Amino acid sequence: MLIIDVITIFPDMFKNIVEYGVIKEAFKKNICQLNVYNLRDFSSYKHGRVDDRPYGGGPGMVLMPGPIENAVNSIKRKNRIDKKDKQKVLLLSASGERLVQSKLKYFSGLENIIMICGRYEGIDQRVVDLLVDAEVSIGDFVLTGGELPVMIVIDGMIRLLPGVVGKKESLEMESFERGLLDYPQYTRPGVFRGMDVPKVLLSGDHKTIKNWRKSKSEEITRKIRPDLFDKED
Repeated sequence: MLIIDVITIFPDMFKNIVEYGVIKEAFKKNICQLNVYNLRDFSSYKHGRVDDRPYGGGPGMVLMPGPIENAVNSIKRKNRIDKKDKQKVLLLSASGERLVQSKLKYFSGLENIIMICGRYEGIDQRVVDLLVDAEVSIGDFVLTGGELPVMIVIDGMIRLLPGVVGKKESLEMESFERGLLDYPQYTRPGVFRGMDVPKVLLSGDHKTIKNWRKSKSEEITRKIRPDLFDKED
């Protein structure tokens, strides 16, 4: 079972994440477990204070190292993961490496992942240096905090766990698994607003359909994400 721990100053944002779709089923089947911790509960400062002004000046506030260290250490003591390579601390940050499918696969193979949600101007760098195993960004843009990125990682990890998605082939054939974007999908009706489903998909010739899908994946990838196509080559 994958134990997912989240450290945030807004725990209520995670209340509904386990209530929908295959993610809900994963938790019902005890394939994974989600624990959300309020960072303020680990503060030794008055009123649960967790932030302060940045040294050197500048706008905004920075999350202090003490409460985060207390939270991470407390979670590790609680979980007691024997194999340290199966437990990782992840910081969602605009400064991190870009999140890709291969990283989600790696995370889904852990026993415990502890995720820190950044806020304000970020967190004290000493937390990163001392406690964080990996920094990950979901894209080249800035959000108000790490909560939504953490939810994306949770969703992406859980669907890769055995027993969550019904058919293994559904995972193997989707975008990014083969280094290419996915091919176009069609369903009933056969004609919609005067547009027909490609005849090859109605042929029943599985080899021809497979080749058509591969060709379409390559065509779409060349057009939309040529950087992925270069990697495939």
